[in-house]
Amino acid sequence: MSQDSLHGKWTVSSSDDDDDGENLPPSGTTTSNSSQPAASIHDLPRSATPPSTKLEPVTVEVKPEPVASSVPLLFIGSEARQMAAANQLNPVKYETSPSLAGKHKQEVADGSGWALSDSDDDDKVDVKGKGAAPKRKPPSPKAKKAKVENERPPSPHGRLYYIDEPEDFFETSVPCLNDIYRFYLNKVTGLDRKYNCGALHIRDILSPLFGTLKESVQFNYCFDLAWMVEQYPPEFRNRPVLIVHGDKREAKARLVKQAQPFPHIKFCQAKLDIAFGTHHTKMMLLWYEEGFRVIILTSNLIRADWYQKTQGLWMSPLFPRLPEGSSASAGESPTFFKRDLLEYLAAYRAPELEECIQRIKEHDLSEARVYLVGSTPGRYVGSDMERWGHLRLRKLLCDHTEAIPGDETWPVIGQFSSIGSMGLDKTKWLAGEFQRTMTTLGKSSVRSDPPMHLLYPSVEDVRTSLEGYPAGGSLPYSIQTAQKQLWLHSYFHRWKADATGRSHAMPHIKTFMRVSPDFTQLAWFLITSANLSKAAWGALEKNNTQVMVRSYELGVLYVPSAFSMKTFPVQKNPFPVSSSTSSGFPVPFDLPPTPYSTKDQPWIWNIPYNQAPDTHGNVWIPS
Repeated sequence: MSQDSLHGKWTVSSSDDDDDGENLPPSGTTTSNSSQPAASIHDLPRSATPPSTKLEPVTVEVKPEPVASSVPLLFIGSEARQMAAANQLNPVKYETSPSLAGKHKQEVADGSGWALSDSDDDDKVDVKGKGAAPKRKPPSPKAKKAKVENERPPSPHGRLYYIDEPEDFFETSVPCLNDIYRFYLNKVTGLDRKYNCGALHIRDILSPLFGTLKESVQFNYCFDLAWMVEQYPPEFRNRPVLIVHGDKREAKARLVKQAQPFPHIKFCQAKLDIAFGTHHTKMMLLWYEEGFRVIILTSNLIRADWYQKTQGLWMSPLFPRLPEGSSASAGESPTFFKRDLLEYLAAYRAPELEECIQRIKEHDLSEARVYLVGSTPGRYVGSDMERWGHLRLRKLLCDHTEAIPGDETWPVIGQFSSIGSMGLDKTKWLAGEFQRTMTTLGKSSVRSDPPMHLLYPSVEDVRTSLEGYPAGGSLPYSIQTAQKQLWLHSYFHRWKADATGRSHAMPHIKTFMRVSPDFTQLAWFLITSANLSKAAWGALEKNNTQVMVRSYELGVLYVPSAFSMKTFPVQKNPFPVSSSTSSGFPVPFDLPPTPYSTKDQPWIWNIPYNQAPDTHGNVWIPS
């Protein structure tokens, strides 16, 4: 396929991205932008033809907003997420979208078919200057007057954006979905009820049905603390909460300001000593009167991530306290989950986590059947190279899986919501080291070269999603990165999840797996916070004698041997939930994956899409 047919003609209208998979500002550098990474939104190709009929805008009911937050939520997240918030607060309707026809464009010299606006010459972008994308219509005076003092500041998606959940949406029940694997999807507003059966909302996770909560620790990247507090049931709402974050400077000040109304919230700042690193781990440590539980998930602690996105989580069993006088090695699982969790927490070198570490030692984690796969910032040599990142995953796959006859035909499927810079060709990182990790099965020194399918939403997937173009705010792939790695796009496949009812709930979940050629068996499955980036997974340096990891990430690996199986059977229709005894693994998207057609483009957040309306009748114009 030609590059033109793959990508259309894109227009640059934003600043250059960094090396981080979430396109976040560097935590540890002197950049003035200290807000954290998030998502972005995009548009149809400029060569696309507008549809003959306009999509009907969604009719919504205004949902009462929770307790007031003292910090404007437009500051939450990456530039892409902030752009999504701005567009939802002040949307541009399709029929009033400014025309870009008269703008002068210069063709990119590499023949990619993209058109750069004048303001983007030499990578210098002045969003207010000549050649910038059209500005949205300013809000009317009436809209400003509508604000009253006791109202909460606008939600990240706009005051009128969220629709009311049905009355039974927050009905909490102990889930029966996949108790074997303890892998759950989130509830999604706007789906048929059967597709939320057995799924979990954050209110379910924190409900009394899972234990009498005494205190909790929340590790995450983005926080809306007022919203978070509202998700705890009233009887637990003032119990101590420790927030583990990576914010610095202005972003840290905003986070601390958010907590002013909540004296039960304390903070632990993760050390980020390498440029472009982020604290991207998403984990809950929940301490109950009855024991202790770990939740490892993909959602930020903001309402948008629990609203109309596909997310996933692993929920541990309830870990009981060990008897008094138990040995230091007591309570370990066959997967060494306890040891690895303690090692991960110790890597923060944070006094605020010492009490957590001691408490975990006092609990029995022997029921855990998954392996922990974490990343922590640093440069590692020798045996330490296998402690973190993709080399940690490679070590686990080498030690705990077995080679399968004909495994060269078993494809790897990676699915993620953000993409970092990987070099001028696939040998630089993706095939050079990451694919070698993903294709490891057992201790065989012979490495097969199976297909690799990368699932990432297309422009059309985003346009027709429940959220419309703003869903792309959580998909921060920038034009600057995309231009440098056209080779990557031949790997791309569409986001399709009809079996789970979630094709129109854009993914923020991140999963990687090895599947049989007929897509009925899994050799292994990983759910993680890590996107497709070197910052998240680590990259080899110094002639492969050192690995450098920039970010904190965390996930859990399922291998069949830990479940007394040879492979995991794929459960192709996990909803509605019919039994807790099914041995099938609930893959959250359709198999086989669907390759991009010649007309499909990967979603790029920082270019305009004004050729066709989204499901809310709006277009996407980044400023």
